[in-house]
Parts: sequence; structure tokens; C-alpha cells
Amino acid sequence: MASLIAARLRTALTLGVLGVLLLIGVTWGWSAVTAPFPESTETPICTDTTVPAGTKVYPDQVLVSVANAGTTEGLAGRVMLLLTDAGFGAGRTDNAPPTAEVEFAEIWTDDPRNPAVRLVASRLGERAEIVEAETDLPGVTVIVGDEFTKLVEGRKSTKSDDDSEICSPPAEADTDEGVS
Repeated sequence: MASLIAARLRTALTLGVLGVLLLIGVTWGWSAVTAPFPESTETPICTDTTVPAGTKVYPDQVLVSVANAGTTEGLAGRVMLLLTDAGFGAGRTDNAPPTAEVEFAEIWTDDPRNPAVRLVASRLGERAEIVEAETDLPGVTVIVGDEFTKLVEGRKSTKSDDDSEICSPPAEADTDEGVS
């Protein structure tokens, strides 16, 4: 009889412990399922980089955005591809404001002497103009019209005349260059 009571007590104790473990598991699972997702951290499209006077600026240090002021569909995307193939960092592509009247190409900037602006201008050709204008696009803003078809050879680098600030592509998180 004592062994029967001990067996029933052991069974009740085992079921009690399992019930407590089940409640703990359900509570933990419910809190995990109902927890908010972690906030995503948005990587900036460019990093402001100070360039001391006399320092050379190369295409891979310059972020370029392109806006289409023409009627040719996809022109900004094609020009962006040309610029990234030439080594520049890719910013954004967009349509230019409806008030923009650009036949060939313009660079809109608040600092026409900026070395990044001069480097991009050298690749757009002699017909390209540098215009002091406001823009919301990051980096050097290129506005292209229907007459723009290709880049020219241009400079491989540009020396900064004064201390300047350029918008550079962010450093790559993964610098692995593949299997050697």
C-alpha cells in the first residue's frame, strides 16, 4: 500500500513539474512570437569625407547621382551604368524637376570648385556645364538631357585646390575579394 501511495505521489509530482515546464515554455514562446521586430539600421548612401588641399580624388571616392531631364526613358539608369563602369560610386537615379531644361548634361552643385565635381565634369565632356543649383540627390548630381550619349576619357584623378568635403560611397562591409 505504501508503494502504491509513493507511486501515485511520484506520478503527481512528475506531472506537476512537467506542467510547470510547459507553462514556462508557453510563456517564453508567446513573448518571442509577440516581441517587435528589431529596428533596421539604414546604412547611409554616402559618407562625408574631408579632402585636404593638394590631395588627389579618384572616381572610387566619389558618389554620383543621375537625374533624367530628357524624354528618353531610362537615360539616367544608362548614364549611371556608364559612370559606375568608369569607377564612380552609384548614388540614386531619378527624373529631374519639370523645370529643368537640360539638352546635354549639367552638374548641379553648391560648390563648383569641389574636386569631385571637377572630376565628374571631366568625364561628361566639354559641353557639360556646372551650375550652382539646389538638389536633394546625394553626391555629385548629374542632370542629363536627350543629347547626352556617352562619357569621354576625362581625368583619372583631380587634385583638391582647397580643403573640401566630398560625398564618398560607404566603405564596404565585406572586403573579401573572392577565392584566390
